Amino acid sequence: MNKVGNMNKVTFPNACQLMRWHFHPMGFEGSMDAPGSMVARLFDRTSGETLIAIAGIPCATVMTAADVERIIEAVEDELESFVPPLSLRA
Repeated sequence: MNKVGNMNKVTFPNACQLMRWHFHPMGFEGSMDAPGSMVARLFDRTSGETLIAIAGIPCATVMTAADVERIIEAVEDELESFVPPLSLRA
């Protein structure tokens, strides 16, 4: 992490690594879909099946730890509200 004043900053690839560690054992993939937003995908690491993909999450190429935490919370909120179609329920 780069220290800037009292705030730690991480680059987008490093932020994605932090999110991969956070969501483990699920797989996490993040990519920027525009200069100020990203697509986050959670997937089953064994099958590769996408569990949820969320587009348009606000982000930047360099973020603070608080920014990364907000992204994690947004993904967790979407995951909690996700109701799979009847055909996918066990």
